[in-house]
Amino acid sequence: MALISKEEFLDLAQFNNEICVSIFIPTHRGGKEVLEGENQKSLKSQLKDIKVKLTEKGISKERIDLIAEPILQLIDDKRFWRHQSDGLAVFASEGILKKFTLPINFEAHNYIAKEFYLKPLAPAFTGDGRFYLLELQISNVALYEATKYSIGEVKIDDITPDQLEDRVGYDYEEKNSKHKTQRNNIGANADGTSTQHGYDAANRDRKNEFLRYFRAVDKGLDTILHDENVPLVVACQDYLFPIYQEANSYKNLYDKCIPGNPADYRNMFELHAKAVEELEPFFTKEKDQKIKTFNELPPERTSTRVTDILPSIFEGKVDTLFLENREDLFGTFDENNMSVDVHNERREDSISLMNYAAKKVIEQGGSVYLIESAFMPEKESKMNALLRYNY
Repeated sequence: MALISKEEFLDLAQFNNEICVSIFIPTHRGGKEVLEGENQKSLKSQLKDIKVKLTEKGISKERIDLIAEPILQLIDDKRFWRHQSDGLAVFASEGILKKFTLPINFEAHNYIAKEFYLKPLAPAFTGDGRFYLLELQISNVALYEATKYSIGEVKIDDITPDQLEDRVGYDYEEKNSKHKTQRNNIGANADGTSTQHGYDAANRDRKNEFLRYFRAVDKGLDTILHDENVPLVVACQDYLFPIYQEANSYKNLYDKCIPGNPADYRNMFELHAKAVEELEPFFTKEKDQKIKTFNELPPERTSTRVTDILPSIFEGKVDTLFLENREDLFGTFDENNMSVDVHNERREDSISLMNYAAKKVIEQGGSVYLIESAFMPEKESKMNALLRYNY
């Protein structure tokens, strides 16, 4: 399930109206903050601020209420707030409300313009790092295809055994009880020596059962993963992972598992969040490579001037855009004359040049990274661009 699709992003990017409201808040997945309604309070605070700004712009109360009412209904929707991630993005205009729960740590922020502010969503479409997630239990096996911002289950019940009993060919619970009885009867021989070897044999038998089961799982997964070149991360109890590693034939098995019992996670979204946390080095690899490429290329293949970058983006020349996080640039861009005017501060006729740039590059299939100032390739500029090879 995609948390926001490219099609939904493009619909928002192409929407224009006299009043477009964009709201971003950090949210909590659970705990005391959720019980005390902190997420709702945060959205309510942003809405209050928006009402003040719209009133100051001379917008009538009737029009403000028309935009605010669906947001108020969302605030009161207790069921909605039970299932949150790290951040919530809300887009509202007259007759439209779109909301997206995302694993992005937004800063609380609102933006009012004639278009929606989509720059904070850029991470959902860049360096998403596709991977597979295998939920592995003795009583259940499930496979998910995922990125950093999406997850969906892959149907495998016709190619892999559902549980251990389906593979070992006899009643696992009965045999396991027999092993338990053997262990309870371990004591000493007549000469006083230990009979501990009986316990070891039981453990070896059990491991062999797991190994047979996991080999059957691996064989089934091979029909899906054979030509893949993305990580497979396994969620299983720690003691099972070395056995699965022995059974595995997939070349890109991730070398660490998601620890703990997968059954302890409430749903696949919690499991997905833990997998993303484990795979963080994998997700940052592409961004680091792009920055390295920017620093190594000759000047004609890169750009750091906003007045040059915007026309290049309009012409489809930008492969990768680096934007300084928590910053913005305001001004105007005349697409007919390819002229850019950067304003020292936001004016009535200003647009967010960063928002424009991010939307266009994502529309064109390029990459957009939000970078902290200290890690920008060229730190003197808030906007850096890596140009395409064929220009």
